Amino acid sequence: MYDTGKIITGLIVFLCLITFPLWYDAFTGKAATKPEPKIITKEKQCVEATPYMRDSHMKLLIQWRDRVVREKMYSYKGSDGKNYTMSLTKTCLNCHSNKQQFCDQCHNYVGVTPTCWNCHIIPEEKS
Repeated sequence: MYDTGKIITGLIVFLCLITFPLWYDAFTGKAATKPEPKIITKEKQCVEATPYMRDSHMKLLIQWRDRVVREKMYSYKGSDGKNYTMSLTKTCLNCHSNKQQFCDQCHNYVGVTPTCWNCHIIPEEKS
């Protein structure tokens, strides 16, 4: 055990580096604030429950895309028993029409760049 000093120094440096984000935020208070997306809609509820949509909306949209394009299915039965048209532009964008205040806010927060707008036209912003 002749290298005890080097080992302890290494462990301290490692712990400082690994915990840096935690104590940096504690001292500076510059953590990103959770986004509060604004929904402008007449509808009372989404095609699925809010927690499910927050976690899995991309999986649902990919599932819809595959069913519409590959299986020619155009109707989706939600968990509430109501039928919805499987369409980003005809269903989702009726409520989520403000891309900047809704989509971009959350996607920027989590650091993702979805490819929706590679094919779909970006909606005109409604106030």
